[in-house]
Amino acid sequence: MSTITIDDVKLLRFVEKVFTSTGLDAVDAHICADNLVCADLRGIPSHGVARLKRYTDGIASGLIQPNNRPEIVMESASTATVDGHAGLGQVVATFATRLAIEKAQASGVGVVTVRNSNHYGIAGYYAQLMLEAGLLGISMTNSAPLVVPTFGKEMVIGTNPISLAAPAGRHRPFLLDMATSVVPRGKLEVYNRENKELPSGWAVDAAGKTTSDAGLVLENMTRRLGGGILPLGGEGELYSGYKGYGLAVLVDILSGVLSGGSYTNRVYAKKEGKSLPPDVGHFFLALRIESFVPRQTFVDKMDDLIESLTRSARAEGEKRIFIHGEKEFERYERYKKEGVPLQKKVYATLQGIARDLGIDFE
Repeated sequence: MSTITIDDVKLLRFVEKVFTSTGLDAVDAHICADNLVCADLRGIPSHGVARLKRYTDGIASGLIQPNNRPEIVMESASTATVDGHAGLGQVVATFATRLAIEKAQASGVGVVTVRNSNHYGIAGYYAQLMLEAGLLGISMTNSAPLVVPTFGKEMVIGTNPISLAAPAGRHRPFLLDMATSVVPRGKLEVYNRENKELPSGWAVDAAGKTTSDAGLVLENMTRRLGGGILPLGGEGELYSGYKGYGLAVLVDILSGVLSGGSYTNRVYAKKEGKSLPPDVGHFFLALRIESFVPRQTFVDKMDDLIESLTRSARAEGEKRIFIHGEKEFERYERYKKEGVPLQKKVYATLQGIARDLGIDFE
């Protein structure tokens, strides 16, 4: 599908205008806009500005309450639990991440759990905030039930992503950002917009059997007719789908159970047919490297680890072995120079949002 290339700064300013027009102050609008545009800059369009309408609709419906402030409800020197009070996930998560950073800088470890939040965008955004503070960072979140457990046909667990960011010396940082499902829902939406068939083993139909029809899966998911996305590894046990299932539950335990919030299909729940505030949970862990090993020792060993992977023997016909985050850093640098490619349907959606809110759209 053809794309339209947009300067990232202009795109950021537009998204900021959208958020301020819904009642956010300039600081919170920038946090939310930066998160979405960063996803597109890194080549993760499933979590970029294509999701902007999701947030404006959530604010309009009252399920997202952007002027509510996150609150620390339990705290120790190295830990905290935050109630997001149904605020915007990006704002709540940034608050919690900064709190984890402060605690790690003071005590060596900062662990913050969050309940009663909303979708927070890409997990790697927060791990990288910890990285930029000189720390090793871990970020994870539970999410709407879109994934069927191994041998199941009902969406019970979320795509529940995990991110870890670690600094290196000569090399770019290691930045893992992965869903615990085969793919996130946004990837199905991309395939549906492009009228492409899903690869076998990505998703199942209402009977719990693999299907290549992205539109069917998305419709079934929306109408709760059965089926959904498969855990990382795919269908059944042959390719160890139960391991992705286990990782998703791990995220639910740390993000939902430990925070005192919701988990599995309790997230984005309904009561008497009416949607309740999503009650999304997050988990952030910041580690001061110097509390474990001298920093130079750490980055030297990270460089050696990276080189042991990227300089190992390549499969026949392959030109390069990557580490996690490498492709995204390279796309970011390229798109900062060349502009952000947006699918025409996404561009049209942004135009529609601008019309609805009375915002100029260049």
